[in-house]
Parts: sequence; structure tokens; C-alpha cells
Amino acid sequence: MDDALVEARAAAARGEVPVGAVVTDGAGRVLAAAGNEVEARRDPSAHAELLALRAAAALRGDRVLPDATLWVTLEPCAMCAHAASLFRVKRVVFGAYDPKSGGVEHGARVFSHPTCHHVPEVVGGVREAEAGGLLREFFAGLR
Repeated sequence: MDDALVEARAAAARGEVPVGAVVTDGAGRVLAAAGNEVEARRDPSAHAELLALRAAAALRGDRVLPDATLWVTLEPCAMCAHAASLFRVKRVVFGAYDPKSGGVEHGARVFSHPTCHHVPEVVGGVREAEAGGLLREFFAGLR
């Protein structure tokens, strides 16, 4: 989660919503890391999770990551949760819960649907206070 928080801080410094994601392999080695790039790319799908998952799969030369863990500072939205399912990651670990737009423990609850392709192990609330604090500070600065 340390690396994901570094990516989130870097995203905030670029004016992006501070969300960071890291994909590690089964041995815990970092395959890819990213922060949100929605504003820079002018692409609403350029979420940290998608960028990191795509980069990890490209590095591996495969479309699935069955031994991987996706570490992300905020509960993935429905789009990113479904992407984690399609990439077939083993585990999703996230920091802050997102009651408004989350897609794992809140909202769409993607992994609870019978049509979900693959259901990873989920661990929420890891470094929640720190991850949530980054988001609160960012949005307070916009007001």
C-alpha cells in the first residue's frame, strides 16, 4: 500500500484525484504502478487501477493476472472492479471505502453479482485513514 499511496500523492500534485494503484505478482514484486490520469489524458476511464492493470498485463504479455494483487488507495468503482474481475486478479486490497461511488463494498457490489466472471479475494480498509485523508485534503483544496 505504500507504493499506491506514493502514486496517489503524485496524482494529487498533478491536479488529479489522488488515487494510486499498484499490481504485485504472487511473490509481492511490483509489476506496475499508476495514479489517476483522467485530467491529463482527458479520458474518464484513465483510473489508476485500469492503468496499472493494463501495464502489468502488457509486461507479462498476457491478458490475465491470476496470481496478482491489485492494491488501490480507494475502493474501486464499478468499472475498475469489473476490470479486476476480467483481468482475473487473485486479490484486491483497498484503502478508503467509497460509499458514494464504490463498486465493491458499496453501490454496484460487482463481485456479488452472479454474472461476475471472477471473484477475487477482497481486503478493504488497509491504511484507510491515510488514504481517506489524501482525498479529503484534495477536495477541501478545491472548495
